Amino acid sequence: MDGGRHPVKRVVGEQVVVRADVFADGHDAVVAELLYRFSSEQEWRRAPMEFRQNDHWMAAFTVEKLGRYQYTVRGWTDPFLTWQRDLEKRQDAGQDITIDLQIGSQLLGSPVRSYAEAMRAVSPPPPAQRVTTYEKTLEVIVDPVRARYSTWYEMFPRSARGDGTHGTFRDCIALLPYVEEMGFDVLYFPPIHPIGTTARKGKNNAVATEPGDVGSPWAIGGAEGGHKAIHPQLGTFDDFHELVEEAEKRNISIALDIAFQCSPDHPYVKQHPQWFRWRPDGTVQYAENPPKKYQDIYPFEFENEDWKGLWSELKSVFEFWAGHGVKIFRVDNPHTKAFAFWEWVIKELKNKNPELIFLSEAFTRPRVMHKLAKLGFTQSYTYFTWRNYKDELIEYFTELTKGPAREYFRPNVWPNTPDILHETLQSGGRPAFIVRLVLAATLAANYGIYGPAYELLERVPRAPGSEEYLNAEKYEIKRWDRGRADSLSGLIGRLNRIRRENAALQSDWSLRFHPVDNPQLLVYSKEAGDNLILVAVNLDLHHPQSGWVDFELHGTYQVHDLLSGGRWTWTGRRNYIELNPHTLPAHVFKVIR
Repeated sequence: MDGGRHPVKRVVGEQVVVRADVFADGHDAVVAELLYRFSSEQEWRRAPMEFRQNDHWMAAFTVEKLGRYQYTVRGWTDPFLTWQRDLEKRQDAGQDITIDLQIGSQLLGSPVRSYAEAMRAVSPPPPAQRVTTYEKTLEVIVDPVRARYSTWYEMFPRSARGDGTHGTFRDCIALLPYVEEMGFDVLYFPPIHPIGTTARKGKNNAVATEPGDVGSPWAIGGAEGGHKAIHPQLGTFDDFHELVEEAEKRNISIALDIAFQCSPDHPYVKQHPQWFRWRPDGTVQYAENPPKKYQDIYPFEFENEDWKGLWSELKSVFEFWAGHGVKIFRVDNPHTKAFAFWEWVIKELKNKNPELIFLSEAFTRPRVMHKLAKLGFTQSYTYFTWRNYKDELIEYFTELTKGPAREYFRPNVWPNTPDILHETLQSGGRPAFIVRLVLAATLAANYGIYGPAYELLERVPRAPGSEEYLNAEKYEIKRWDRGRADSLSGLIGRLNRIRRENAALQSDWSLRFHPVDNPQLLVYSKEAGDNLILVAVNLDLHHPQSGWVDFELHGTYQVHDLLSGGRWTWTGRRNYIELNPHTLPAHVFKVIR
């Protein structure tokens, strides 16, 4: 963690395992101790460290509540334990130990008359001058369990009606049973604020608009208000509160998109012109990612002279929505804002509300993604969308679950987003949607889909080679027939129930890949206590594939496919599987030993 510069992450109830190399010059016996405490506690709790081998020691503690814990390690040489160790060796060798008992009496300050009495004696506390404490106090951020295991459904509330007319929060309430039936516990909305009219984008990101064009929700702010206002056609704050409450009754958390940018009509532009970058012609620099231009969006200038005022106001946006019952925030493009801001604001917010969860939407360079995670983001988008072949999936998820980044980088994987329609979904048909869904839901404990586009198999790109949707929902209200016969909603609900009923799929670190003699088949397992799940996926979206799986169990055992209901009896390490992409291209086996 950059030498202790940043905290590691855990959720309530998890262990923090601390390892340290502890040694000293000479031959005296060494003692090591783990010190830990909740951040508000004055006194350290102590746990003896166990010697493993080669000067390597280990201890653990359990984090019991939200917030921050601190920990460090201390060690000392113990003359009494040195004496006791050597005494035992002399006794075993049959040597005279009279003088040794006298030495022990001096160490303890009371007579030691026999070997048995010597071995029952307890070492006195070490004097302070003998103790060496690690020079840094390290930290652990403890998040809610939903930070480790969550199932996200993204939808545009303005399309909630599905008939092409503007939806409301009350329409979203009516959809909660649909979201619940599919097994999602986070319902995430793109920005719900007023949308600017100046330079508003038309359908398919057209520069010119037509009558009735609703604009992009990410062009935030208008005459009705900015980041602390609701788009008037969505409803009132009372409607929003009712939505949050009704969702909570179904164990669904409402997540909001926080996009720190403005339309040209946002009140901030007139009230705080110093927060923006002005060009020589007297206009504000709009957002660009050359050659792309976003004329309807003004980015903030984080390095302006009034940066403290800007930071304070942006912090108050989070506080405002937390005050209205929102505990989960998906943050748009955090890599384009100041790193120092994120470290400051997330720490400030979580010190007051440790239950908050922040998802970093940063599809950018790996080191930048990881830096944002270290700075405090609870979960992070990943490159899963662009990992479609066997070798790259194994390599990437091994990195995420077995490498050092797992201490701070919690992956949240998405097969699609409103911005990203990968070529695999465009060309792979229904099997591609099923394969990518199963991979997302079983490789990672946190995953999400953008719907109803996903369950309704939306896959037409804006142009050949583009990852943009044709008639993207970002720029228009969509018609959705959620009851369509070919919808994947039933399969999604079954898969999410499997996740909910099997603890093995609710964390990441136990993931293991298993050999199979077919490069088109990917096989892996997860385990939690007695719960063992084995997943097999056919990555060939067009042809049946079969192979022999090498799975390290002996004897006879049963595998129950929780997706199809099928049951098979397997014997020994090598067993046969066959998967047809046109029926069901994956097994999710519960292994019954």
